[in-house]
Amino acid sequence: MTTDDLGTPNGTPTPADRVPIVELRGAGKSYGNIRALHGVDLAVHPGRVACVLGDNGAGKSTLIKIISGLHQHTEGELLVDGRPVRFSTPREALDRGIATVYQDLATVPLMPVWRNFFLGSEMTKGPWPVRRLDIARMKKTADDELRNMGIVLDDLEQPIGTLSGGQRQCVAIARAVYFGARVLILDEPTAALGVKQSGVVLKYIAAARERGLGVIFITHNPHHAYMVGDHFSVLRLGTLELSADRTQVGLEELTNHMAGGAELAALKHELAQVGGVDVQGLPEEKDLRAPVAAPPEGNS
Repeated sequence: MTTDDLGTPNGTPTPADRVPIVELRGAGKSYGNIRALHGVDLAVHPGRVACVLGDNGAGKSTLIKIISGLHQHTEGELLVDGRPVRFSTPREALDRGIATVYQDLATVPLMPVWRNFFLGSEMTKGPWPVRRLDIARMKKTADDELRNMGIVLDDLEQPIGTLSGGQRQCVAIARAVYFGARVLILDEPTAALGVKQSGVVLKYIAAARERGLGVIFITHNPHHAYMVGDHFSVLRLGTLELSADRTQVGLEELTNHMAGGAELAALKHELAQVGGVDVQGLPEEKDLRAPVAAPPEGNS
C-alpha cells in the first residue's frame, strides 16, 4: 500500500466519509465575563493530524482543557463518535480514549523508565491481600510497546530524567497508545526541544497517525505543524482565524496567519510611514485567502 504526501494510505475513505472521533461545533468557554474561547469548530479523524496553532493567549490551553475533561464548555457542542458529551473529569475523557500529553509529561524524573510507563496503572500478581508488583511483565510490556513505536532503549532501569526531552515525549506517547488512546492531544511537545529532538518527536507523531490514532498537535511553530499536519486551525484571541486542510494552505500562508499577518497587512500602509520599518515582506490582505471552514449543518 502506498501513501500520499500526507502519510495517509491512498484509497482510504476521505475524512468527510468518516465520523470524527472527536468534534467541536461552535465550542466556547467563558470564565465569568471573560470569554476565553468562542465559536471554535474542530474535527479529529482517525489516522489524521489536526494542528492547532496560536500565540500565547490565543485559547490553545482552553481548547485542550475542554477536550480532555478538565473544564466544561459553556457554548457549542463537544461530540465523541458523533454523540454530544460533557466530561466532568479527565478520567471520563480517558475512558473514551482521549489522552493528553502535557509539556511537563507527568513523569517522575528519578524513577526508571518502566515505572514511569505504568505510573498509576501498575501490573500486579499474587492473591489479595498480598498482591505485589509484576516487575518482569511491566518491563517486558514497556519494552515491547516502545519498540512497536520504533523507540529502542538500552536500559529501562535508567531514570527517565536521564533521557533527552524528545525521548521522554516519545515514551509518553507510547504510554498513551498502550493504555488505549484513540485521540492523542500533544501540548507543545517540541516547544523546549532543539532541532534534532523536535524531529524525533515529529517522527513519532507520524507513527501514531500510521497506527490509526487521531492526533491533536498543539504548537506555535508552523514549520513543525506543516511537516506532519493534515489540517490546520489557527486561533487568535479565542476565535478561529483559519481552518484549512493541507491542500488549501501553504507553509508561507500558514506562517503569515500564525505571525499575525492579517493584522500587519491591514496596517501595511501605516507601517510604511514609520522610519526603519521594512514592509516589503508583508503580505497583502487579499493574499491571505485561506478559508475558515463553514460550521457543520445545524450549528449556528
